[in-house]
Amino acid sequence: MAGKDYYGILGVSKKATAKEIKQAYRKLARKHHPDVNPGDKSAEAKFKEINEAHEVLSDPEKRKKYDQYGENWQYADQFDKAGRRQPSRDFSAGGTTFDFGDIGGEGFGSIFDSILSGLGGRRARRPQRGRDLEYPVEVSLEEAYRGATRMLETQVEEGCPSCRGEGCPTCAGSGRVMRLKRLEVKIPPGVRDGSRVRIVGKGGPGYSGGASGDLYLVISVKTDKRFRRTGDDLHVEVPVSVLDAILGSEVQVPTIEGKRLALKIPPETQNGKVFRLAKQGMPHLGGNTKGDLLVKVQVVLPTKLSEREKELFRELKAIRA
Repeated sequence: MAGKDYYGILGVSKKATAKEIKQAYRKLARKHHPDVNPGDKSAEAKFKEINEAHEVLSDPEKRKKYDQYGENWQYADQFDKAGRRQPSRDFSAGGTTFDFGDIGGEGFGSIFDSILSGLGGRRARRPQRGRDLEYPVEVSLEEAYRGATRMLETQVEEGCPSCRGEGCPTCAGSGRVMRLKRLEVKIPPGVRDGSRVRIVGKGGPGYSGGASGDLYLVISVKTDKRFRRTGDDLHVEVPVSVLDAILGSEVQVPTIEGKRLALKIPPETQNGKVFRLAKQGMPHLGGNTKGDLLVKVQVVLPTKLSEREKELFRELKAIRA
């Protein structure tokens, strides 16, 4: 297989599963992303290669063609048609003999162009939809709660202006070129770690009249120091003194919105007791409901007791004996 080694670019074997390919792509995309390496042209070029390799290997049909034809996989259908119509024929205009096993020495695009030129024909491109793109985005838990916006700088695929998608030396016969594009996107409230937010029509543009692909924001939510998330519920711990736990009290509970809620702690509350505050958790992605806030009591033992305080505890111990 001549040309670019997409498996090598992603660092996976030819027998890699779809899951392994996706994991390798995400890891490399985060490492070489233009936002992480501002002004680094080599990282920009690597990011372009990574996206190109993932676009092919993540699609079972494209991957099958690539495994057979190399980086000229996009001409496979045209080649098959031409091969079925004129198998191993010596065409008069140039005498090009084409055999199915000859792929690899000369680029497939060049061979196919020679066949069509020998027939006096013109290579016709069918409308083809643009590829879907993925873009990793990291948000805080608060941004996941409220929603957020991001200004992205991503590689966008366009039809080659020199040949209008027909294929030329400028685009290496692919009919497509890449350029950087800035795009403002909205991240909806309720996203989770691993959520994929679809931005319709903002992926790779189609060519020969094909529709544009979609852009998928792959969300990772940063760990929060105060709250732990499980689904749409949030968990928080509040410190309570021994006396308040024994006699009962009212404590202030922080919420993801930034306000505090009063929670009544009944007498004789045990350490680790959990109270549920309804609809104070995360919003459900794409819905109108919210999860709950689960408040865990953390009883704090007193320190640096005076002799009088110790005496009172000894008296209490004697009473309880």
